[in-house]
Amino acid sequence: MELRHLRSFTVLAEQLNFNRAAELLHLTQPSLTQQIKRLERDVGVVLFERTTRKVELTSAGREFLDRARSILASVDDAVVAAERASRGELGRLAVGFTGTSTYELLPIVTREFRAEAPDVELVLQGEMLTPDLVTALLTRTLDVAFLRPPVTAPDLELRVLRRESLGVLLPERHRLCQQAEIDLSDLAEEQFITHPANVGGAMFSITLKACLDAGFRPKVVQQASETAVIASLVAAGVGVALLPLSVRYIHVTGAVLRPLTPSDTQIELAVAWLRGRPSPVVTRFLKTAERIFEARSAPDRGLRRS
Repeated sequence: MELRHLRSFTVLAEQLNFNRAAELLHLTQPSLTQQIKRLERDVGVVLFERTTRKVELTSAGREFLDRARSILASVDDAVVAAERASRGELGRLAVGFTGTSTYELLPIVTREFRAEAPDVELVLQGEMLTPDLVTALLTRTLDVAFLRPPVTAPDLELRVLRRESLGVLLPERHRLCQQAEIDLSDLAEEQFITHPANVGGAMFSITLKACLDAGFRPKVVQQASETAVIASLVAAGVGVALLPLSVRYIHVTGAVLRPLTPSDTQIELAVAWLRGRPSPVVTRFLKTAERIFEARSAPDRGLRRS
């Protein structure tokens, strides 16, 4: 049974006239007659009563018409759905965010992408460490991830979105809070709260390198995977923490963020996905994310491919 025969049947059923139906279908009358005969053979019943004066649907034809319309409507819907999916307007997308990007980017990117593709099912996961995000991408648990380079995974494509300076998060009653900027060497005797050292994340390595460059090894008294927990520990007076300046998007009472000097230590934020030909939904999401970063760019932020 061919779809074109179903379409011819429904037009003839609505017109009940072979000449008018053939005209609408851009067919000759003999061709339409042959299609209807072929359809009746396929179905195994007579669908039309034909006389020299009129054409009428049989009772079987009336029942078949309802189903035929439903089938054709479903096919049309399927075509529209396929076209929308090819434009990244339908589907499912799982996105992961690391650290402070959870609080800064997740609301912005989600809002913008939902406005562009409201029928895409978004699954969001925040406050993940970069090694966990890499694993989730490689196992296809996530489709896209915002993470901190470096990443050594040849199966991933990486696009660096920006670089940002480090700041120091201090308890609000800390002796250095009155300063507009903090010299990193002034923190040599402080107790530090860091991200875990044993999971291969970027933040601990960057904290350690920055402190060593300033002439001291940090005294780590507490480690936590979640940036919000680190901020809360700082507010509780447990210690200080080096974090990207975007940590300002986490509003924690009792903690104060100050820029560091020198400010040449920077940390990158990148978006990653599986290498190869990304799905239309992933492609659309990446374009949205890149546009957002371009709109929010500042002189110290760049955009490059890696």
